[in-house]
Amino acid sequence: MGKIIITGAAGLVGQNVIARLKRIPNLKIVGIDKHASNTALLRKLHPEIDVIEADLATEGAWMDAFAGADAVLLNQAQIGGLDEQEFVDNNVVATEKIVAAMRRHSTPYFVHISSSVVNSKADDFYTRSKTTQERFIDTVTDIPHIVLRPTLMFGWFDRKHLGWLRRFMDRVPVFPIPGNGEFIRQPLYVGDFANIIISSLTNRTTGTYDISGLEQVHYGDLIGLIHQTVTPRARIVHIPYYLFWVLLFVYGKFSSKPPFTTSQLEALVIPETFAVIDWPSIFGVTATPLRNAIAETYLDPRYSSIVLDF
Repeated sequence: MGKIIITGAAGLVGQNVIARLKRIPNLKIVGIDKHASNTALLRKLHPEIDVIEADLATEGAWMDAFAGADAVLLNQAQIGGLDEQEFVDNNVVATEKIVAAMRRHSTPYFVHISSSVVNSKADDFYTRSKTTQERFIDTVTDIPHIVLRPTLMFGWFDRKHLGWLRRFMDRVPVFPIPGNGEFIRQPLYVGDFANIIISSLTNRTTGTYDISGLEQVHYGDLIGLIHQTVTPRARIVHIPYYLFWVLLFVYGKFSSKPPFTTSQLEALVIPETFAVIDWPSIFGVTATPLRNAIAETYLDPRYSSIVLDF
């Protein structure tokens, strides 16, 4: 590999991939993201890479950066929010523009980051837009690629989901868990996922793979494990699901970008599990045990204290 383009470079997956990918000697990395403050942080953390701030849903000079690229990590995503058009623009329209740029410059390979939600029973803006996105990627038969569908991820730079919940533990005296908390989750350590991506880029793997956490855990137990690791001020309490829903609904009325929404809560309690494949063998990646991954995420002296903006 000589030159890699990473879209959504300043987000959770992009930041983690770059932190590991830049160890490869003589590799030129170009990161593209539209989030101003997170893009500025990316430049500060990794001054040796090229960083472009651009909206990928709009054609522009950013497309020229694809010239000479050996591979692309197609990774940008709208994960949360209340405006459906933002999901369409960032997950669907931007993907179409990126593929156009790859075709224009004859990019030989790309890795597409899809999501496990395409197999989910959930029905929200994120699920619909990611499903539409993957269906479009399936039509791209002229460029070899791999589709990776990760489950809920956590790790360095996690500004949503578990990352936000962990920080919330330090801001409140009590931490609420909806109902009995016995909702099965299969969290995927983003450090492992980043290594799967790097393996794919190196070996030019093709096909579609569901990448889920190897360990199933109840949501309440997962929160308890984080609590034991970071020992925050909050005390864990269980509250009725519908009260939790109402609190999130009210919060959403006062925040334009709530970190956790009623739709995400509804998806959280859906009783479902995801297929487990032997991705350690397929991609030559060693899986990090959940307890160790939690410790690396929240105790690492380099990146655990860095918080991305919403």
